Amino acid sequence: MPRAVPVDRKCRIPHHRPVSPAQQRPSEQRPVSGPRAFRFLLNRQAGGGSAARAAAPVARRLRSAGAEARITQSAGAEHCRGLIPGAVARGEIIVAVGGDGMVGSLAGAVSGAGGTLGIVPAGRGNDLARQLGIPRAAAANADCLLRGRATRIDLIDVTTARGADVVAGSVYAGVDSLASALVDRAPRFIPAALQYHYAAVRALASFPPRQYIVDVDGSSHRFRGFTTVIASSGFYGRGMHIAPDADPADGMLDIVMVSAGSRARLLRALPRLYRGDHVALPDVTVLRGREVEVRIEDRGEKLEAWGDGDRLGRLPLRASVRPAALEVLVPRVAQ
Repeated sequence: MPRAVPVDRKCRIPHHRPVSPAQQRPSEQRPVSGPRAFRFLLNRQAGGGSAARAAAPVARRLRSAGAEARITQSAGAEHCRGLIPGAVARGEIIVAVGGDGMVGSLAGAVSGAGGTLGIVPAGRGNDLARQLGIPRAAAANADCLLRGRATRIDLIDVTTARGADVVAGSVYAGVDSLASALVDRAPRFIPAALQYHYAAVRALASFPPRQYIVDVDGSSHRFRGFTTVIASSGFYGRGMHIAPDADPADGMLDIVMVSAGSRARLLRALPRLYRGDHVALPDVTVLRGREVEVRIEDRGEKLEAWGDGDRLGRLPLRASVRPAALEVLVPRVAQ
């Protein structure tokens, strides 16, 4: 395994806190002044209607405060993305209602339209909201949308065999891809927290290690392992702190590589993922960079990359950071 590159902690955005003005240049953070108008976008079929149930009380509070709040329920992300340019042109703040997949699917379109994104966490993972300190409770979330501060975060441009995508949180290819597929198929009556834990254990117990080639800013690294994670935000898998030093506003990507050491040791170490101290394990290496390419050497093997909880496409993948690409509303004070 390659030697880990020391991570600069000075610019790190602490999780469960919004980005502070001291951590960004003046051009990257600002208050949003004047009346706010909001366009809530959600998938009516996602989560058995959980997005609609989450949006309604937040929208009521916004209207009670004198803001405009329109809710659009769509059958899919593509339709939602098509509504964004017009809504932004009318001065509406786009509010993504759902989980990380919904946020990631809209982030690129909001960025491209020059808009501002609000988030109502209503999915199973909500990991970007966790990183940014965005609350789930309706009253606190409405306050964030009304009085929160607009800050800029990075996005990840990703290309796989399927094509191009934009990811807001992290991209991964390996055992966590299998775990995401298992979560995707999990019955909805199983609590979300149990879905992720069950999927992680089952995937790690059965996933065959692969021979990875990971190029970071032109430097090539080969290892036999379980996964490679490319992270802008530190959390994935419903609170697993996979890249504890990742900062979504520093213009860098954290690359976490887990080698094929003892499977039993990694299974025992799963609780450490939530604390973020798994990076001290001998099987884990963390690098940093701006451009990453991931492929596998195993002949005939196919491995899919996932991002923000959604399937992207088969390897090889290329990922590059797009610094300060998205303006997002975060709380003014720590939650």
